Amino acid sequence: MAAKLKVAGTWSGAIEVELDGWTVPMLREEVARRSNLSPDSINLICGGKVLKDGDGTAKLSELGVKGNAKILSTRVCVDQGKSLQEEAMTEDERSRRLARVKAAATALAKRHADGSLPLEDFNIELEDQDGKKVNMGSETDQRAVMMGLMLHSNAKQLIRRQKYEDALEVLAMGEESFSLCNPQFIEMVDNVPILQIDMVWCYFMLQDISSLSVAGIRLQKAREGIERAHGKDYSRVRLLQGGRYPEIALHLRLELLEGVVAYHSGHLDKSRKALTSAQEKFLKLQVPDESLSLVMSMGFKERNARRALRMTNQDVGSAVDFLIEEKAKKLQKREEDLKRRQEITEQKSYGVTPMKKTVDLQTLNKLVSIGFEKALAAEALRRNENDTQKALDDLTNPETNAAIQNDIERTTEIR
Repeated sequence: MAAKLKVAGTWSGAIEVELDGWTVPMLREEVARRSNLSPDSINLICGGKVLKDGDGTAKLSELGVKGNAKILSTRVCVDQGKSLQEEAMTEDERSRRLARVKAAATALAKRHADGSLPLEDFNIELEDQDGKKVNMGSETDQRAVMMGLMLHSNAKQLIRRQKYEDALEVLAMGEESFSLCNPQFIEMVDNVPILQIDMVWCYFMLQDISSLSVAGIRLQKAREGIERAHGKDYSRVRLLQGGRYPEIALHLRLELLEGVVAYHSGHLDKSRKALTSAQEKFLKLQVPDESLSLVMSMGFKERNARRALRMTNQDVGSAVDFLIEEKAKKLQKREEDLKRRQEITEQKSYGVTPMKKTVDLQTLNKLVSIGFEKALAAEALRRNENDTQKALDDLTNPETNAAIQNDIERTTEIR
């Protein structure tokens, strides 16, 4: 049965929870969402005791939390070095937290029987605004960013399907994933500020006035992040959210939300200014019917034709060229994704090293190029932690070479 918890502190109000189903991380995330703060900047206190995450599986009822219990939500003091952004967490700590996020996302995915929240390998290469590849720091940084990108992608699908409450849950997990990454690298990821905008957009569509009235800090962070990456006039902005929102549309949505939030916060002059600016940008996005018909007559869908015309200042020729180029890029991307999936499947077939790492395919291909059989070379690399020289030593040694071949044959027979 649902029970009410009375919360005071960073946010005041009542929350309905399932004491036998909710955990401390789940409660903290909900309080953080309503407080417009990061989950890791909040402490929860009940009965004079700090509610700790533990392994993240203990239910509230198991911790002695009862219906109508009073929960004090306090913001962790930065001076104490507890804030997630300023705390130098160990790699193991970040990895454990990321594992909890993934477990929560997997549990959430099971609730979407229609498959709207697929959880699968999400492998992409990050680029900065100049198109150069971004070298992430640790393996945890990479996994945290990939998890955040995957969750954000899934949340946008839910938003398009108007499942705003579900989208908010996924966005909150995506936000936590991004927060586990080194801030130096996360500034290069466009999705982080856009995720903030998407969260406020969900508040707006759900008409969640209480959340909108305190959402200004989210929009401020989003604006700062976008301006830091693209300049205050957005002159360096690239196509964000998979090309769906060009520069002017992104700015339009941000200003619209800034106007709405300012209104519900009582800043009427600021609201009027933001909404007027948003209206001007909206008018610029309108597409003449004649131009739209011309582009659609060449076999393009209406939504794509509108977007292309908006991005090319209503120039039909440029819009068609853009759509043709985009189609070619999508085909190339599809082929690259297929190749990458095949590589992942191949890597899995070789197993992992003693240190739980996959076989390095680039090194493997070099060994194959000089004449070694692929499965044999892969096993030599696996045994030697991808050390090229040690693998070569084993491959050129008749005894170890024969031993590796025998092991491969035995494994094949067992399968």
